[in-house]
Amino acid sequence: MGLLQFVKKFEPSKDKKFLHTLYDGFFTFLYTPDEVTKDGVHIKDGMDLKRTMVIVVLAMQFCYLFGTFNIGHQHFVAVGQFTGYFEGFHLKIAYGLIKLLPIYVVTMVVGLGIEFYFASRKGHAIEEGFLVTGALIPLIMPPDIPLLVLAVSIVFAVVIGKEAFGGTGMNIWNIALLSRVFVFFAYPTTISGDEVWVAGLESTAAGSAVDYGWAHNMFNYLFEWFGWSTFDPGGAVTDGFTGATPLALAYQGGWEAVTQVYSPTQMWWGDIPGSIGETSKPLIIIGALMLLISGIASWRVMFGMIIGAASVGLLLNVWGATPFMTVPWYFQFYMGSFFFAMAFMATDPVTASSTRKGKWVYGFLIGFIGLIIRILNPAYPEGWMLAILFMNTFVPLIDYMVLKTNISKRLKSA
Repeated sequence: MGLLQFVKKFEPSKDKKFLHTLYDGFFTFLYTPDEVTKDGVHIKDGMDLKRTMVIVVLAMQFCYLFGTFNIGHQHFVAVGQFTGYFEGFHLKIAYGLIKLLPIYVVTMVVGLGIEFYFASRKGHAIEEGFLVTGALIPLIMPPDIPLLVLAVSIVFAVVIGKEAFGGTGMNIWNIALLSRVFVFFAYPTTISGDEVWVAGLESTAAGSAVDYGWAHNMFNYLFEWFGWSTFDPGGAVTDGFTGATPLALAYQGGWEAVTQVYSPTQMWWGDIPGSIGETSKPLIIIGALMLLISGIASWRVMFGMIIGAASVGLLLNVWGATPFMTVPWYFQFYMGSFFFAMAFMATDPVTASSTRKGKWVYGFLIGFIGLIIRILNPAYPEGWMLAILFMNTFVPLIDYMVLKTNISKRLKSA
């Protein structure tokens, strides 16, 4: 109670809208609100929206930890240094932090700044939605994304995708995916091709210089003091290195081309280039289980998505008209961001279907359409981002048809 009273001493007057909105957001993050519904409700639950959001963010921390390491690991593999998985561990973590922290800070400052502004203008409490969106956006971006491009994409996603529709809970499309789709179409060279998935290289061509700055020099002073290995400014890209992702290789030459560079074990555990948080499948699955156990995510959406993707994979294996179609359907889950999209994107309770049957249909069609886009679209060998946004658009129709069917059945039985 002492801390509670201490925090309350700093509560500003409600006339000062911006300061009171800021205070209220901080206070309700630490404590449950002062005013709660006491009577007249049918359902009571100890979970409020902020606590729900916190669990989702916690479920993503495994992806953040591995993503930080993998940024550094892929960089050093490119320059032919510390190629063993745990060699130069301190350098890989330091390099990952140097790349990831600015992306996270820009995401939060820009996104929360917009949230605070709109909340103060409306005169109500800060909405919690960006807590999860802000944690998702860094994980779905390439590690070398220009920070200005990132900031512009967040402004577009939050203002046009959410605030224009009324704020948290009113948006039609997944906000994090809107940010990524804006980058994809407005600045395609920053999020496509072979050179964007490995950080700190001027080019993936052999002999290209590495890009170290003042932050790396600061870490060098610390590592020298401990007698550890340091960043080598004279490093260069090694011969034979390719920054191509497994999906790019699969499109060019099928599964054989993929396995010449990456083993199934590497792809499963995440030792591959890609978006920051989308590569390690076991850690993503752990996060998905946390969401399922807590009841936040829908298992129907997840399983529907798996069934939809497996169905298309089997059909295209039978067809086999292109090298990509011949990739065994079960290895489609090893490549790319299927599990991340399934766990953290498709299950968004705001933009996903709300009916039980609708969840199955919604998940199945995401898996079905997403894998078609991945395999048959030469300009975009992935698919989940576009498939989820596409199905977000049709969620009201899906739920309407499910409800209409249920009503018709009940009327007939009556």
